[in-house]
Amino acid sequence: MLAATLAGAMRRLEPELQFYGIGAERMEAAGFTLTARTRGWASLGPLEAIGRIVPLLLAGLRLAFELFRDRPALVVFVDFGAFNLRVAKSLRRLGYPGPVLYYFPPGAWLDRPAQARAVAYCSRPLTPFTHQRDFYRSLGLPVAYFGHPLNSLVEARTARPPAPPDGGVVALLPGSRRGEIERHAARLFAACALLRARRPRLEVVVSAADAGCERFLCEEMRRGGFEATIVRGSRAALDAADAAFIASGTAVLEAALREVPSVALYVVSRAQVKIALRIWPHRFITLPNILLDREVVPELHQDAATPGALAAALELLLAEPAPAIAALREVRAALGPADALERCAEYALGLARDGRP
Repeated sequence: MLAATLAGAMRRLEPELQFYGIGAERMEAAGFTLTARTRGWASLGPLEAIGRIVPLLLAGLRLAFELFRDRPALVVFVDFGAFNLRVAKSLRRLGYPGPVLYYFPPGAWLDRPAQARAVAYCSRPLTPFTHQRDFYRSLGLPVAYFGHPLNSLVEARTARPPAPPDGGVVALLPGSRRGEIERHAARLFAACALLRARRPRLEVVVSAADAGCERFLCEEMRRGGFEATIVRGSRAALDAADAAFIASGTAVLEAALREVPSVALYVVSRAQVKIALRIWPHRFITLPNILLDREVVPELHQDAATPGALAAALELLLAEPAPAIAALREVRAALGPADALERCAEYALGLARDGRP
């Protein structure tokens, strides 16, 4: 999504630009020529990543040599530090002279000096968060910041009345990875069944990231005897929602900007929890809460994310959404200027025209 929207903003400024890269459906729909597809690349935590290490290392080396050979006007890496930072380092070791932009540098909230120095050595970092901007500057490293592009892309919805006491529309965004959906879908369906016992006219809309996710969600609903409408993508699910259950990630931020009251959840294996507790320094894992340093989106994780607890948290938002919406408006203010995406595109084009590393 980040790559596709940046490319679209750049193309509005320079219509003749051509883009190629590694990605999936959304980039292809934005006019990219895909040289490789990322299906099957994602993993939840280090344990699930082990089996992907060798194929990704080989793919990264191949990509570095292809970029060195092709010499595009600009190379843009987006997030995914475990892969992209290695490719960027390989490019520089090969003597690649062209400009490299790191859009959404890794470790935005982890404050790792070694990683920040590696990113700044290999590329021009462009961060969407003031926290990461300030951290890079504290190390004397160059970094660009224009705000978060979602601020340009996502508008608040027209104000709507609270849901009727016996109904409403609930959006379910269980995640985009198979592992996330496997861990979240059944408990979300159970939570909605509890809500329907109190609100018999409740409608449920489920977001599927792609065709594979849609098939799995359909199978899960058949097994549980649950009925809901499945739509493609977060925006379609949030359009008419009075409230939402969302797997913690960028979709929570999108819902906050659209002013949809939400409950965030996330469930991983116990081994992954132990790893996370050693490296994560913050109280929250949901972006709106991290940005404001307080809980504006209720978070339920691991054993706390029971169907009963999830249903109770969302019932409060359905019954009285106004306080949650007022808090969500603060999130937009914390994300910087409304023209952030356009300014990021102008910066990227400037690097491409300048042609220097």
